[in-house]
Amino acid sequence: MAIDHSKTLRGALAGTIAASVWAGQIPLDKRLFGCQCDDIELLGKTFTRGGSWPVVGWAVHLQNGALFGAAYANLAPRLPLPSWARGPALALTEHFLSWPLMALADRFHPAREQMPKAFGNQRALAQATWRHLLFGILLGELERALNEQGTIEMPDYEHVISSNGHGKLEHASTAG
Repeated sequence: MAIDHSKTLRGALAGTIAASVWAGQIPLDKRLFGCQCDDIELLGKTFTRGGSWPVVGWAVHLQNGALFGAAYANLAPRLPLPSWARGPALALTEHFLSWPLMALADRFHPAREQMPKAFGNQRALAQATWRHLLFGILLGELERALNEQGTIEMPDYEHVISSNGHGKLEHASTAG
């Protein structure tokens, strides 16, 4: 299986953009879900508890988005799903497979005392699900637009409908 490097780079770009929208809307979803879980804080404080944790958190988050986007660009076309469903399906699959790791983060993260517990918190789960869904939708649509040079996948129904919207007489079945 050969990897198309241009397609992979465009997927990485799509993932980076989708991850930045995710991170940018965190203050809003914290208010909406009534949950103070913050991915940028979780990532940044993994590496530093100093004042630079937001910059580090953003950098790691964008890197993760780029890596996921690069992998997505190569995997998505092989999935037996409609193109609009591929991004959300993969992002939500990653989310639900990795969510149990939050139990480890709650217990072992170096800054665990400074952050709310996530595992077992239904609001945190709903908030993280929203974030992954948003990321998946954006990633899927951006990657498709970048890698298909703006072509839109439209089903061909011409063979079953006519211009008057009632179908073609040739396709009408007769009672047997």
